[in-house]
Amino acid sequence: MPPRSYLLAAAVTAVSCLGLTALPAAAATDAAPVVSRGVTIPAFYDPPAELPAANGALVRSEPLPLALSLSGTDGPLPGRATRVMYKSTDTGGLPVAVTGAYIEPTARWKGAGARPLVVVAPGTMGQGDQCAASLGLEHPIILNGQTMSVGYEDLSIYRLLAAGTAVMVTDYVGLGATDRLHTYVNRVDEAHAVLDAARAAHAVEGASVTPDSRIGLYGYSQGGGATAAAAELQPSYAPDVALAGTYAGAPPADLTEVTKGIDGSELAGALGWSLNGFLQTDPALRPIAEAHLNAAGKAALADLSTMCVGDALLSYGYARSTKWTTDGKSLGDIIAATPALRDFLATQRIGTLKPAGPVRVATGTSDNLVPHGQARQLAVDWCRKGADVTYKPVVLPNVISPLLNHFGPLLSDQGAAVSWLTDRLAGEPAQSECATLPLRL
Repeated sequence: MPPRSYLLAAAVTAVSCLGLTALPAAAATDAAPVVSRGVTIPAFYDPPAELPAANGALVRSEPLPLALSLSGTDGPLPGRATRVMYKSTDTGGLPVAVTGAYIEPTARWKGAGARPLVVVAPGTMGQGDQCAASLGLEHPIILNGQTMSVGYEDLSIYRLLAAGTAVMVTDYVGLGATDRLHTYVNRVDEAHAVLDAARAAHAVEGASVTPDSRIGLYGYSQGGGATAAAAELQPSYAPDVALAGTYAGAPPADLTEVTKGIDGSELAGALGWSLNGFLQTDPALRPIAEAHLNAAGKAALADLSTMCVGDALLSYGYARSTKWTTDGKSLGDIIAATPALRDFLATQRIGTLKPAGPVRVATGTSDNLVPHGQARQLAVDWCRKGADVTYKPVVLPNVISPLLNHFGPLLSDQGAAVSWLTDRLAGEPAQSECATLPLRL
């Protein structure tokens, strides 16, 4: 099967497995709403001109209808959702509005103490506002002929709700919120969005979380990097958000290595999302990009800026960055030869600080998309700093496809990851595995 046909078949299979209907393109309104690839973004996602002073303060909220919901004797299953917008601070120290969703579970928390809270940091969704995870809860499939998005994080969210934990999902900076571009894999923006989501949850009307509620972080892939960065920055940015446990699955801790893994893979479009986000964070890098990108590269970045994962798989699967540059060099080679780019990526490195609370790092030993070696190195770095680290190498066969090598551990390890985190939320101590880490894959 040709590569493009394989990707389309995989995408259609994912849609079929979910058993969901497609969302048609919304009609334009007189208010001239933001429209991204035929999808009208609700006015809720337009940030106001002024934001509250406090990080984590709610800007606005409204009921959020869950697409996958059933009636139960004690309320809707798996719970009652609220769409939220809250205030955070970006890498430059400026105020920023972040959207997301809070879900109050119907299931009873059976562990010790008050009902806990888990902040879910989604994996890669894309860069178009229609890809936001909170919209994925309302519309698990967006498929209108112009864009394709699958809310695959709904599975982990529902598993956590079934365990009786309250869940707060962040959309990250600029994903959903229409005032700026999503700063994909920016560790500071993502960490702040995660930590401020925990703060915002307490202000949601009807939320049962209390100041005594234990807080956990859950994320895989982009989400694993976000939760890992949040655990590192918690002591300095959010000392009031005490972390009982952090799950960081397949974290992109070293973006230099991740860039090499993604280039030429099914998810090559993520290179464009990364570069778009970096240029928004540090406009001083733009002349460097302008000098190295050819017309095809510049067009790809503009095109990808409104795409979701499904779109990128179909349009840029297996693309090589050598086709995007003026001299035929890969982005990895250009980064290696350019001090300003090397320095910028160095600021994105996760593992330079000791994380707060116990952490669980999981990585597929065959993962060559978000390379296993750099994820394992994060666990090593944290152990050297005296952190309480649980390390899980997920051993699965190499199936040739980097995307499947990366996606497999997400599913196979998800139950164990949820169990580990809920044990921490119930007050059970973690057992550090740093002593045995040198002997493990």
